[in-house]
Amino acid sequence: MDTLVLILASIFLVSLVSLIGILILLLEKILSGALTVLVGLATGGLLGGAFLHLLPEALSQNSSADIFICVIMGILLFFSLEKFLCWHHCHRERCDVHTFTYMSLVGDAVHNFIDGMIIAVSYGSGISLGVASTIAIVFHEIPQEIGDFGVLIYGGMKRLRALFYNFLSALTAIAGGLVSYSLSFSVENFAAFLVPFAAGGFIYIATSDLIPELHKERRLTYSSVQMLLTLIGVLLMWLLKSMFG
Repeated sequence: MDTLVLILASIFLVSLVSLIGILILLLEKILSGALTVLVGLATGGLLGGAFLHLLPEALSQNSSADIFICVIMGILLFFSLEKFLCWHHCHRERCDVHTFTYMSLVGDAVHNFIDGMIIAVSYGSGISLGVASTIAIVFHEIPQEIGDFGVLIYGGMKRLRALFYNFLSALTAIAGGLVSYSLSFSVENFAAFLVPFAAGGFIYIATSDLIPELHKERRLTYSSVQMLLTLIGVLLMWLLKSMFG
């Protein structure tokens, strides 16, 4: 029961990030400039979470080649979600914005469901892994939720309605966490395969979504800050590994 409490508390913390739209309304000019550098922190956190926490844990449980098959499956599934559900964002010149507003909510709900599963299975493998995965997901959620909120507003939603629906889609993570927690008791080696699967997802988001965004910034000062925050993200994951093992 203690593990379940930690899982639900962590998932709820991640879900609260969806309310970052409140800060956008209050600090719109500041956050619009900070978004590009926050992507650097998210990139480092996800890469550090995948290579310093999730993959070592997976290899400690099962050293077979099946681990790397699961990593590939994770990458391919996350690619499919982004490809067919327009998961993270919409290039305005290539889609109907009003339609995408609702597709964005559906895709975000699926994404959050999987995040909840990842957090639950990580805690099942140890508290330190659960904390590391939660932090990595929070790092990723901050810039993503800022972008998602912006898409809903651009699609024509009133600000309070957009805030409500964004938070509602985030709560699907709780369902994902409960499903994952239940399956860990009934499906043999469930955690051993979902952990590397999650690592594949982290790697895909960092390399396919976030790093290309970093390349769009050409200004030397901003690029330097982005690189520094990427390294800080990796360093934080390494410190967690050193502190909690």
